[in-house]
Amino acid sequence: MIKIFGVHKSFGSQLLFDDLSVAVNRGEKVGLVGRNGHGKSTLFQMILGNVEPDKGTVQIPKNYKIGHLDQHLKFTKPTVLEECALGLPEGEEYETWQVEKILSGLGFSEADMERNPNEFSGGYQIRMNLAKLLVSRPDMLMLDEPNNYLDIVTIRWLEEFLREWEGEIILVTHDRSFMDAVVTHVVAIHRTKAIKVQGDTEKLYTQINEAEELYEKTRLNEAKKRKQEEIFIAKFKAKASFASRTQSRVKKLEKQGEMKALDVIEDLDLFFNAAPFGASQMLSAEGISFSYTGKAPFLVEDFTISVGKRDRIYIKKKNGKGKSTLLKVLAGELQPVAGKVNKHPVLKEGYFGQTNKLDMDDSNTVVEEIKSADKSCTESIARNIAGGLMFSGDTALKKIKVLSGGEKSRVLLGKILVTPCNLLFLDEPTNHLDMQSCDSLIEAIDQFDGSVIMVTHNEMHLRAVATKLIVFDKNTISIYDGGYDDFLTDVGWSDEDI
Repeated sequence: MIKIFGVHKSFGSQLLFDDLSVAVNRGEKVGLVGRNGHGKSTLFQMILGNVEPDKGTVQIPKNYKIGHLDQHLKFTKPTVLEECALGLPEGEEYETWQVEKILSGLGFSEADMERNPNEFSGGYQIRMNLAKLLVSRPDMLMLDEPNNYLDIVTIRWLEEFLREWEGEIILVTHDRSFMDAVVTHVVAIHRTKAIKVQGDTEKLYTQINEAEELYEKTRLNEAKKRKQEEIFIAKFKAKASFASRTQSRVKKLEKQGEMKALDVIEDLDLFFNAAPFGASQMLSAEGISFSYTGKAPFLVEDFTISVGKRDRIYIKKKNGKGKSTLLKVLAGELQPVAGKVNKHPVLKEGYFGQTNKLDMDDSNTVVEEIKSADKSCTESIARNIAGGLMFSGDTALKKIKVLSGGEKSRVLLGKILVTPCNLLFLDEPTNHLDMQSCDSLIEAIDQFDGSVIMVTHNEMHLRAVATKLIVFDKNTISIYDGGYDDFLTDVGWSDEDI
């Protein structure tokens, strides 16, 4: 339904697209992937009509309706239900049961639907915009990180909804398992071109790797043959009896041209700086309770846990129900109203959350801010970390004051990466990263010679790193000592969660 032909696009000296062509056909659900800075967002905005190509065309059928998830939060109606009903198509304004069905799937209770939209957190307000988009039934859905503020149960609901969607979809997400569960095709922005395959991300990257390996083998073979020809020409060009043969070979080489070596796309190299720690126990919490009012009802009640060396602990529950709060209490960002958190005297901690972005120096560059976290951090190390977090080249010299909220989150993560730590507290650390950065970060967590307590909704990452789960179930909190797949087998999701 959308056809892109011969598109060229540059920003200054940076060439993003060179004769890029790709199509999204009827019924296709397309995942759009690519390294940060390679043009993924630019192509997304071209389709929306917000960016013009330097050359080439983007063809969209007449009267073809594209729906885009709006990150702008502005509400005009007194209740969530009325606000989201604004998305209903013309003639269906009173079919609010459709809205109720979508809102329920996105985690809103019947009581929530009658509340004022402005009473909710930013994550739930994004869900309202998603609900308005889904009930509007456009021909194509364009979704940029739609699951950033969703819990696992809601992500599963959205997966099923999008699989059953009858129109077209273009999806950008750092969550590979979510993308693979939804899409029929994947398009990669790679080396200024678009590569499209039918299937999932693994098939796409396998095809790209195999094609580049074949190209390199062919290039080396051609270079070897070329060298032999050049030796022959140099040896016999002065001999009259070989003149015609050497001239023929010269013309052949000129016509054939030389295959150029592919530019190296460096793999991201992220690592956490583990501080030495000799004891067996890092932290213990004994009977802790917490509420923001100081009295019942408690978000966390009578909770006890011990954290040892190389634990990988994940906190599991629905959004807005205490996960981030518990992480803050354990990290010391909040004080419990009852009980006590005991930490080893030499324990060094790193905390990644949304509130401590305020502690950064607005006058620093990205590299300077990362270096400020540890005196031993060199310019080279800070540059490497910045590149891994998608601040490559001159973008690493941007001032903190001009960065977006997502960019500041990545800088904060960079500071934690270089700070010597024994115990990491990570609240949704993969938000605002691309797939390759996510993979590198999870690998860094796995290799970290310390312990991690983390909130994440990415099931692929849970399977990769979790060794223990903190499970909120109704009014209790329990510890499941095992990995995520074992949890699904032994306990699974309760009816309340589903």
